[in-house]
Amino acid sequence: MLRALYSSAAGMQAQQANLDVIANNLANVNTTGFKKSKIEFQDLLYETERVAGADQGAGNLLPTGIQIGHGSRIVATSKIFSNGELSRTGERLDVAIQGDGFFEVQLPDGTRAYTRDGAFKTDANGRVVNSDGLPIQGFQPVPTGTQNITIAANGDVTYSGAGGTTTFRVQLVRFANPAGLEAMGRNLYRETPASGSPELGNPGENGFGILAQGYLELSNVKIVEEMVNLIVAQRAYEINAKAIQAADEMMQQSNNLRR
Repeated sequence: MLRALYSSAAGMQAQQANLDVIANNLANVNTTGFKKSKIEFQDLLYETERVAGADQGAGNLLPTGIQIGHGSRIVATSKIFSNGELSRTGERLDVAIQGDGFFEVQLPDGTRAYTRDGAFKTDANGRVVNSDGLPIQGFQPVPTGTQNITIAANGDVTYSGAGGTTTFRVQLVRFANPAGLEAMGRNLYRETPASGSPELGNPGENGFGILAQGYLELSNVKIVEEMVNLIVAQRAYEINAKAIQAADEMMQQSNNLRR
């Protein structure tokens, strides 16, 4: 009965973490470029009271054994990098990625981070930056007097105005294992040994996604799915609590035995 108490307590802790992940997904349902997380569980150690395949004499082997587990734990929370829906904004520096790839961002310490949030702006020096003022790599500064900015699906960018025309190409970055990226918050991800090294490429080539000017990628969180997951987590937490209550009542009955 004590084993049941600890196993159920472990299950309640796992479901509490599950609820935390679901709540974070729901909280970011309107976050541009947000990728939802999924939680993965793993069973804990087993106590083996009878080993399957043990020799019973005369060549007879036990067909099955006796193993009793000790609950569950969370083993991973991984991002799901499926594409979110596109929302038209009409802003000339709003860019969505349709398919695989990230924009590269330079952090204040000189290191690089990566994002799917294409809500770009210009700062006082004409640099193309994100909402936190971090420069986007690959974009040249927008000259003063620029009237039109065109961003093609293949990454070709054209600035045109009274000062002339400037043309260049923006590249995207992808990883062998994007689920291994470290989420930093602020719609940014950081490279890790698990993600692999960043690979640069042109949009629309070799499996890279294409760019869509005037659009933003919405969160890939689906509210109905998260609500179903929320109900399942709540019921699992509830039934683990019931198991603790049942074990407690059994111990109480044992303590109340009289000769």
